[in-house]
Amino acid sequence: MSLELKNVSRTFGDNTVVKNITTSAAPGEIVGLLGTSGCGKSTILRAISGLDNDYQGEISINGNTSKEIHDTTGFIFQEPRLLPWLTVLDNVTFGLKGKKQEKEKLARQYLDSVGLKDNEALYPKQLSGGMAQRVAIARALVTSPEILLLDEPFSALDAFTKMQLQDLLLDVWKKYQSTIVLVTHDIDEATYLCDRVVILRGQPGEIAREITIKEPRPRARGSKLLADYKSEILDSLDLNRAHLLSS
Repeated sequence: MSLELKNVSRTFGDNTVVKNITTSAAPGEIVGLLGTSGCGKSTILRAISGLDNDYQGEISINGNTSKEIHDTTGFIFQEPRLLPWLTVLDNVTFGLKGKKQEKEKLARQYLDSVGLKDNEALYPKQLSGGMAQRVAIARALVTSPEILLLDEPFSALDAFTKMQLQDLLLDVWKKYQSTIVLVTHDIDEATYLCDRVVILRGQPGEIAREITIKEPRPRARGSKLLADYKSEILDSLDLNRAHLLSS
């Protein structure tokens, strides 16, 4: 499913957070929105999802323009946001329509996809951070979204769990071929996961540059080409000098 943003701006009172954002995502493409804190990455994501419709400009999905919440989009937040009184299975089926048996069958399919086949009876307090985020991924996927929006979904996790879930995301993407828009400020994550990286700068945030990651998948995290892309992104953010000083 294709996504297109034309001159999207968002103002809160007298404060303009993002300005004249024009970009797109092709069907099945993974696009990263990357920039330092405060440049409006999450604001753009909320506008795409329809959670925030008080923006200027135009957002269209498959050529259809609407400011409503889109049934064809799924949203994964930084925190899992699970309902603590429901089991893993019930969290995934929550909000689904249809017969209970059909909903649970579908939920089990997606729990299996994220490696939680034998954990459906657990409650959120019994889950590790990585397991809870896997439940959140399954909950987003169970509605079969054609566009999957992720707002720094792995930033609260330790490095090893983060890498495991990044690989899980790619496995899920290969299987379901959703168009993905990923908000991140992790450059390594962006170059490893994304087909294209949209770099935002400033306050209000504006697009400084778009970089296409041409290394084929599967990618090696320590590859020379990804290191070159990282340096290019740091240059675009004027962070290479600070990066070198802190190395």
